[in-house]
Amino acid sequence: MPREYKTIREVVGPLMLVDNVENVKYDELVKIKQSNGEERLGKVLEVNEGKALVQLFSSSQGLKISDSKATFLGHGIQLKVSKDILGRVFDGMGRPIDGGGEIIPEQVLDINGAPINPVARNYPSEFIQTGISAIDGLNTLVRGQKLPIFSGSGLPHAKLAAQIARQAKVRGSNEPFAVVFAAIGITFEESHFFIEEFKKSGAIERSVIFINLADDPAIERIATPRMAITCAEYLAFELGMHVLVILTDITNYAEALREVSAARKEVPGRRGYPGYMYTDLASLYERAGRIKGKKGSITQIPILTMPEDDKTHPIPDLTGYITEGQIILSRELNMKGIFPPIDVLPSLSRLKDKGIGEGKTREDHSETMNQLFAAYARGKEAKELSVILGEAALSDVDKLYAEFATKFEEVYVNQGNYTDRSIEETLDIGWKLLTILPTTELKRISLANIEKYLPKVGE
Repeated sequence: MPREYKTIREVVGPLMLVDNVENVKYDELVKIKQSNGEERLGKVLEVNEGKALVQLFSSSQGLKISDSKATFLGHGIQLKVSKDILGRVFDGMGRPIDGGGEIIPEQVLDINGAPINPVARNYPSEFIQTGISAIDGLNTLVRGQKLPIFSGSGLPHAKLAAQIARQAKVRGSNEPFAVVFAAIGITFEESHFFIEEFKKSGAIERSVIFINLADDPAIERIATPRMAITCAEYLAFELGMHVLVILTDITNYAEALREVSAARKEVPGRRGYPGYMYTDLASLYERAGRIKGKKGSITQIPILTMPEDDKTHPIPDLTGYITEGQIILSRELNMKGIFPPIDVLPSLSRLKDKGIGEGKTREDHSETMNQLFAAYARGKEAKELSVILGEAALSDVDKLYAEFATKFEEVYVNQGNYTDRSIEETLDIGWKLLTILPTTELKRISLANIEKYLPKVGE
């Protein structure tokens, strides 16, 4: 039940103190109304002995305390949802920005959601095809998984995110598939790029897009990924859809968290980030998964830029603890003109073994994946050795491995922004590359699979 107070005591920057309040809850929404009819929104950051500290969503400039009223609305930030939400574009607070009018809600959901009961979780096991060989073939994405992409500033993670959103599909099923895309703290130019990419490819018909711009308030940035995940939960667990959630850029989200924490004068943790950042990130990532007895699923691809390309920075470090692996983008591959510049050796999908093999991808997938990893690693070592000692120091077999490593990057990893490869194409490219090596070197593949899939000379 909304409660109205005229006891606003002071406003400092985006923070406002309201006295003599009763029954106010943490995270509750507040509407501030001025005598000229102007309204602003805020949310409760802290409640202590009848005093409420409110953070405004917009600037406090021009706010006259003496004639303003604060109305506590009795609920947190909510998202209106219905079947019509697909194909729509919203801002970071869930307001439509595509000119398509308001959503007539079937439900109004609290964006903080509820954690999935661990006992009710179903184990991720079905393959999701992204059309990108370095992911599908070597670091396979599985339905219900959380697989982040670790990038660096200036690397083309935005293009990769748009490509995955366009191409991702659940194979061999007519089950409904949707993409929920949340852009957090991006520029207007980037937001235009994403919306145009979705419209051009027609992917917007099965997508819901949330756009939070860099000049939007920090407190709104904290709400944006929760808006997206709440929308995904509705589509997955109410409408039975398989939903892929792409969140970019989690680094901007963590910066907003630090900003709000500093405004509240909290004791900072590592590098100034709040001590509860692990728990906060987990409250986002752990909303992915599958639930027993429910048809739908939520798969998450959070994307973050590592400050100074540092994997030990708190944001990628904590993300790595919570999620099931990571896809790492390489500056070196990007400089060679390879797209997507995925560095497959330090990348890892911990659930890949659960989503590949006969009936899911193909029976040769696991063996060829292990062989390609091993051959690429040895080829990179051979190339490094030839840089130090010269090519003459390499054996004939080492030279073949070095050639394999070069071709692997140029042909397998490099596929361009608009190539959508089926898993069969990806596996066949892998087999073709393995013909560079003598058959005696293919120690990780069974003779039956070599006989069946290895292209013969002249093929």
